Amino acid sequence: MSRNVDSVKDINDSKETWHLAVRIMDVWSVVNNKGIEHLEMIVMDSLGDRIQVLIRHDHLLKWKEVIKENMTCIINNGSVYNNDFQWKVCDHSKKFVFLGGTTMKAIELQNIPPKGYFFKDFGEILQGKCKTDSLEVSNAWSGSKLLINEDIPEIQDFMSKLPTNEQKEKSTQSAKSLSNWSGGSQYSPVERFVHNAKCMSLSQFCKIKHETLCVTVATTLKFVVSKYGWFYYGCTRCSSKAPNPEKAYECSCGQKVEQPIPRYKIEIYVSNGESKYRFVFWDSECAAILGMTAEFMHNSMVENGEDDPIVYPDELEMLLNKKMAFRVKVQPTFSQASVWKLCDDEAFVKEIENDYTVEDNQSKTEYAKLVPNKENLETSAQTLSASGENDPESIILMTPAKDVVIADKGEEVDFEASGATQLSGTKPSKKLKIESSS
Repeated sequence: MSRNVDSVKDINDSKETWHLAVRIMDVWSVVNNKGIEHLEMIVMDSLGDRIQVLIRHDHLLKWKEVIKENMTCIINNGSVYNNDFQWKVCDHSKKFVFLGGTTMKAIELQNIPPKGYFFKDFGEILQGKCKTDSLEVSNAWSGSKLLINEDIPEIQDFMSKLPTNEQKEKSTQSAKSLSNWSGGSQYSPVERFVHNAKCMSLSQFCKIKHETLCVTVATTLKFVVSKYGWFYYGCTRCSSKAPNPEKAYECSCGQKVEQPIPRYKIEIYVSNGESKYRFVFWDSECAAILGMTAEFMHNSMVENGEDDPIVYPDELEMLLNKKMAFRVKVQPTFSQASVWKLCDDEAFVKEIENDYTVEDNQSKTEYAKLVPNKENLETSAQTLSASGENDPESIILMTPAKDVVIADKGEEVDFEASGATQLSGTKPSKKLKIESSS
């Protein structure tokens, strides 16, 4: 090579004319909440030093099909900044950013190993030689790999120190005792449902001034009819809204959508006593209750000569007159609440109603009970946009049969496994024209 190779360890922000000989250890795509995509990767030099690399969205098309995992290459020029990635997958204090003048040439480099393993000694962790402000063991999004039965010397040494079968049998009884003792720390479904939410009666929703996560008990009353009807066209993988229902596109989740599909978005007035509020029910909630997808229901209507979205099929009546516990995000700006979770199990609803929901006749100081913050009770929220609003994580606890059904938003609902009633595909779908009411 015509010039000396720079060491990854020495990379700093003093210049932009770096000359790196590296192997691409991992590469992944990141899409932000605005649908803008960029690339990130980890590169390693012959000394085993690594740095995280960013390729911004305006350079994406140039490099996306060129860069391959495990390739070795020479990278020239780039900008260096402090490593401010939310998820840091290597220890380098800097990150390397591709510029318009960055060049990369694939070349065979035998002196860079195809794999590099970096183990953290538990002794160093106990001595505080780590970032103690966020001490945890976790995978890094798109940056971690699970290696099974790999021939790694450090792992072989660890395996040789594990107890034999005879030693395991001796410790069985104590392990059982520990298991029984720790079993009491499990949280109940109700505790998970109300975690970090304000529990209040429906009448108190009108007092909320800012977006608030709430738990309440109410009964579905009647549909709120808008010009958009009971469904929207969305991605075939996630629940985000399609930019044009008649055109193919690539969704922000990475799915190439040839034909957007109908997904439920139904606004329903719910009531409790004299109080009434507008709730927005999303695709997975409705599918779990109805036992059919919006796509199937829409196709049935079209087969029977009806394609007006304002025409509500009779099957949707199954959503009404149900008393349920709701976990919702109250959005006072729009005078509505977006449903995150719901449950119609009678005992579950009764426990929420008796133990958590504050009644109207209690004092104002008691009007909202804040559930204590218990770590790691919630699953990660999925951001789903159906009409410019967030359709967040949703776990539906329904009882169309004897068992409670749990369905996560963004995944297909297995109706046979869950016990939800399947409606016949050959039965003509009835139509109900619903007029707007004040």
